[in-house]
Amino acid sequence: MDITILLADDHAILRRGLRALLEREPGMEVLGEAADGRETIKAVGELQPDVVVLDITMPNLNGIEAARQIQSKGGKTAIIILSMHSDEGYVLRALRAGARGYLLKDAVEAELIQAIRAVAGGKAYFSPEVSKLLVEDYIQGMQLRGIEDRYELLTAREREVLQLLAEGKSSKDIARILELSVYTVDTHKANLMQKLSLHSMAELILFAVRRGIIS
Repeated sequence: MDITILLADDHAILRRGLRALLEREPGMEVLGEAADGRETIKAVGELQPDVVVLDITMPNLNGIEAARQIQSKGGKTAIIILSMHSDEGYVLRALRAGARGYLLKDAVEAELIQAIRAVAGGKAYFSPEVSKLLVEDYIQGMQLRGIEDRYELLTAREREVLQLLAEGKSSKDIARILELSVYTVDTHKANLMQKLSLHSMAELILFAVRRGIIS
């Protein structure tokens, strides 16, 4: 079955270019386009695409707020944010709004197909430049503050659970993979979140990228 896609960007030329790229790709179908945030929310509700590719800067309602509203409706649509910004603050805001992918606009064509396939499969995807900067910032921050890497506080099992969670697996999936009960998986999850001082799945995914566990 084809992966269905909605393209949301206020620049018609960019939308046409991305549409042409995706329509040449086997197994992908572009259902429609939107030019602003409110139009995007309406189109997602009507078309129910597997993936929406969403510009972070749009008129009427920006991409972050549009993503938050799409996510709040509890549909199946996975969100990829397009952005000019590679700093951690923007990435975290996007993740907290429900995005599973984050692409830099200057490299979007080369990476878009990979990102769409990843998020449609329940995984996260970040532009390599973003992942590299987050890892470097994490290492530099620890060196400057002279603090230990909290990752070293985790048990081997907690590290396994952390990676599988960051890759988009549910507690049920992890229980099956590791041959554990769902209760045990949830206990490991609670323990690792506490040890790493994480408070949401968005922060967990960002930590995993910064630590180089996922890319």
